[in-house]
Amino acid sequence: MAGDGTDPLPASRFPFIQAVDSFSEINPQVLDFIANFAVDMNNPVIKFLKDWTLVVAMLGGVIAYFVLAGLPWLDSYHGVVMDMIGIVQPLLIFTMLFLTFCKVDLHHLRFRKWHLWLLLIQCGLFAGIGAVVMSLPQGGLRVVLEGAMLCLICPTATAGAVVTGKLGGNVGDITTYTILINLATALLIPAVVPFVHPHPGLDVEMSALLILGKVFPLLLLPLLAAVLVRHLFPAFHSRLLALQDLSFYLWAVALALAIAVTTRSIVNCDVAIDTQLWLVAISFACCGFQFYCGRRIGRRYGDRITAAQSLGQKNTVLAIWMGYTFFSPITAIVGGFYSIWHNLVNTYQLRAHRQSQVSPQPDIQSASI
Repeated sequence: MAGDGTDPLPASRFPFIQAVDSFSEINPQVLDFIANFAVDMNNPVIKFLKDWTLVVAMLGGVIAYFVLAGLPWLDSYHGVVMDMIGIVQPLLIFTMLFLTFCKVDLHHLRFRKWHLWLLLIQCGLFAGIGAVVMSLPQGGLRVVLEGAMLCLICPTATAGAVVTGKLGGNVGDITTYTILINLATALLIPAVVPFVHPHPGLDVEMSALLILGKVFPLLLLPLLAAVLVRHLFPAFHSRLLALQDLSFYLWAVALALAIAVTTRSIVNCDVAIDTQLWLVAISFACCGFQFYCGRRIGRRYGDRITAAQSLGQKNTVLAIWMGYTFFSPITAIVGGFYSIWHNLVNTYQLRAHRQSQVSPQPDIQSASI
């Protein structure tokens, strides 16, 4: 995210911060083999976890579900575990956004014309597809289109600024768009979802208020809290800046939990396998479409890299959470697969960018929050 010019307190004064600072920043921790780590990179276990955090987190979520479901003596704890995940997952998302927004200086944010075009694409397509879904009967097509809605309205990844900076884009502009699309999502989800996927036993107004109470605080309170901490508690704010790497590990835990819940939805759902495969396909199509549109629009305004990352790189943990919370639970599949697709795009872009430099660096394994 955009820097604020404030130097964090020396890590050596805080043992916990010093331990956390042994890892690189959120996204570069996986995006770059030669980042400066204070841990022993010769340790094969540590090196493997660093290079393959995305894969480990996703496999960990799948394995965790089957372990919990496969051990009879854990049957009585299934409800408790799901209730805990329902509480912990939003808290993890809130904390990741809060730590990210702590690095934002509102005075450095600028609105660009391409921001408006990207907002129109995300919000317009989300509302437009929603109108189509409302006219459809229950069935596979409706579920697939709900998945497309998730992919389109999902906000920009909190680590999008890191990749944008590595590609030579404008970190401040993607930060601005991240805030704008979070605001738009917080308003649109409660306005549209009650009509697209009505809550059983609730009318539209009550359903909208219920969704608003979950989404609005989750997406906007982190920004408000970060601004207040910056101005009211500057010393504490400096310590938080030194803990920015923590967001990466929170993301890994949140992704593992999200994949576990998604796996549960797949195993227990009665949705046809072809519908599930179409959800995978729609996540791929939406990823390619949004990177393409962002690049085309950004080229027109001289900022194709930033616009492409703003529209294409998504907060997939949030998408998974919104899927199993507000839509048909099986739609959470799109978030998990979108995470794979946009990481492949980032890996390709970073490799091409490095090869264009005088001293190209080795290929990398990427991950995006």
